[in-house]
Amino acid sequence: MTEQPLDVFILAGEESGDQLGAHLMDALPAMHPVGVSFRGVGGPRMEQRGLVSRFPMSDIALFGITSIIAHIPKILRRVRETVQALIDNPPDVLVLIDCPGFNRRVGRQIRKLRPDIPIVFYVSPTVWAWRPSRAAEMRPYVDHLLALLPFEPEVHRRLGGPPTTYVGHPISERLADIRPSARDQARRDGMPPRVLVLPGSRRLEIERLSPLFADVLVTVEAERGPIEWVLPAVPHHRALIEQLVSRWPVKPAILDGETAKFEAFRTARAALSCSGTVTLEVAVAGVPQVVAYRTGWLEAQIARRLITAESAVLANLVIGEKVIPEFLQEYGTVQAVASALSDVIGDTPARARQVAAIGTLDALMDFSGEDPSIKAARVVLDTWRTRSGARPLST
Repeated sequence: MTEQPLDVFILAGEESGDQLGAHLMDALPAMHPVGVSFRGVGGPRMEQRGLVSRFPMSDIALFGITSIIAHIPKILRRVRETVQALIDNPPDVLVLIDCPGFNRRVGRQIRKLRPDIPIVFYVSPTVWAWRPSRAAEMRPYVDHLLALLPFEPEVHRRLGGPPTTYVGHPISERLADIRPSARDQARRDGMPPRVLVLPGSRRLEIERLSPLFADVLVTVEAERGPIEWVLPAVPHHRALIEQLVSRWPVKPAILDGETAKFEAFRTARAALSCSGTVTLEVAVAGVPQVVAYRTGWLEAQIARRLITAESAVLANLVIGEKVIPEFLQEYGTVQAVASALSDVIGDTPARARQVAAIGTLDALMDFSGEDPSIKAARVVLDTWRTRSGARPLST
């Protein structure tokens, strides 16, 4: 019996999820050559690969408790619409990418109403940082979890989570884009120093960090002299970033597009980063950095009671050491952040220690193996075959 084309329903809720979904859409057809069709929700990258998103990804790409509360009616409406679409036309496999608040609701309802649909969850919730009970809560409705960080399978095993496979971080597929050539290295070592300014990918992050970042740039430049500041803009927040930066006394050059962003990563000497995925990308690029983060008062009070992780910086967690300075909430004063940033721009012991530590990430994250998207596609297909009883493709 010949295998039929595979019907895959993907739900991605943020820019990073859109990237993961796009790479998965590239990998699956190569491993299931009889054909794959895609439905669901995604962003521009997934749409470029033929996905017709059921609604704008931004409808569920919400961040912060106050923002989520304000949009609860819309979120619940989108959950109902998505569940109904899955019931009316069940796919061969459902892939939930990140966005745990939305995808958890969809996954639970589908497991109740259509338990025959295999469910793969791509990107582990941060159960190692807060609310560890979420691991066990996922097990009833997730057939397999795909992890981006090497320590996550063991965390889920210990906490009673679903079967978990470390597939790797997607940054490993862009190493050539973000790591310097000899010419890039010469610019990285040259003068004036080029420093990345990375205020986040979400509107609230950018707005909250803007005053701090503005003052840090002034303070560091007053101490060190001229610096070439560059800010790779998140495309859908370009107008907001322009508006905020126009009021900064020291104005970074705003860069557009991935080509300019990656060139900046290859040539930057240091970075001032918002806590998040970008901190791992910067570290893998070999760029020393300082991390800052500010959230709302309510979110901060809840986080202080729930967060158990020793660091908010992914690279620190993978390395197992707080080698990258991080300044959260009221600890992120202008002077503290500026002093640490100035330190890693210069030829200092602090810079040397950080360069040596982030140099271990290749081995820790196993960058020498298959691309994460290939590993992820294999698990998706294996999960579908196991649940459906489909025969493996003949070779």
